[in-house]
Amino acid sequence: MFEYWFFVILAAALTVVISLPLYRVIAGPTLPDRMLGASAIGTKTMVLILLIGFIFDRVDMFIDITLAYAVLNFIGTIAIAKYLTSGKEKK
Repeated sequence: MFEYWFFVILAAALTVVISLPLYRVIAGPTLPDRMLGASAIGTKTMVLILLIGFIFDRVDMFIDITLAYAVLNFIGTIAIAKYLTSGKEKK
């Protein structure tokens, strides 16, 4: 019973911690700062998904979801970085 409440409190705290990079995404002075904030939110969301898996005692299913989310987060970050660097070339 202790483990259940520990993971619930940890998930609630992590939800608050996710709001810190959200400020950087909204008020970031430069575009790379915003990208970094979005990537940090994605990483913390993966940990939150795994904590939800521990809470529901279905870690095996949530690991698959987390791995898919990690791949999408990585590909999205690389795609945005590639798009931003290709548009800034000057002749």
